[in-house]
Amino acid sequence: MFLLIGSGYVGSRFCAHLEQAGIPYKVYPREDLDYTGLAELTNHLKEQRPEFLINCAGYTGKPNVDACELHKAECVFGNVVLPDIIRTACERAGVPWGHISSGCIYNGAKPDGSGFKETDPPNFSFRQNNCSFYSGTKALGEEVLADDPNCYIWRLRIPFNETDSSRNYISKVMRYERLLDARNSLSQLEEFVRAAVACWTKRVPFGVYNMTNPGSITTREITEMIKKSGICRKEFNFFADEVEFMRLAAKTPRSNCVLDVTKREKAGIPMTEVHDAVAIALRNWKTA
Repeated sequence: MFLLIGSGYVGSRFCAHLEQAGIPYKVYPREDLDYTGLAELTNHLKEQRPEFLINCAGYTGKPNVDACELHKAECVFGNVVLPDIIRTACERAGVPWGHISSGCIYNGAKPDGSGFKETDPPNFSFRQNNCSFYSGTKALGEEVLADDPNCYIWRLRIPFNETDSSRNYISKVMRYERLLDARNSLSQLEEFVRAAVACWTKRVPFGVYNMTNPGSITTREITEMIKKSGICRKEFNFFADEVEFMRLAAKTPRSNCVLDVTKREKAGIPMTEVHDAVAIALRNWKTA
């Protein structure tokens, strides 16, 4: 049996995948299991003895990471303190587990244009004093878990799929009045979930994995694909540069980055090339 903590945008997709795959699981609302309490969570894990635990809980801020600047205590608790509580409980109960992190602890790409590997230290964190509060807490969360020998850290980046949603990156692109053109790695949501579960079912080595679709894509490329698909024919307007974007539309710096996925691919866990994955989502687009 799998135990899931968190059942939001990402957690609900884990539930759907596990159900489809015929893998028994339980997901607990916080009112049924206070997973923020170390003693209660530890005792529950010892009683239930789940095969594997997946932590989908965290604080992202709504409608975007700017909200984290106003709710710093909640952000620190969700992204740093809670993972440490879960880690300790899993250690005491002998339960292997996986944690959803973020690729937003990086910005840009390497000097040669290649993506950041799992072994590259974050360059968009509190240690560089150049990041959003959200990215800073996600980097700290990884530090808390860095020496856990029985944990997967799965880095998600800008999730999307074929279903219109306020959390879907493609939907966001279509709804924003103006856009910042930037190059990014993205994660097709269902592929991310399948890849994360496969880490455990295939028993690949524990550790950090960049869970994004191979390659990278720019905002302008996505808008051209959207227009070509016919699902939205609006004229997309762009900021002149990041300076104008920060002056007019954002309260905190944004991460735009490229991740290297060689480690995941060598582990035998494939994902679709990012342009192809976006094209498939647009071809199968479902409105809310």
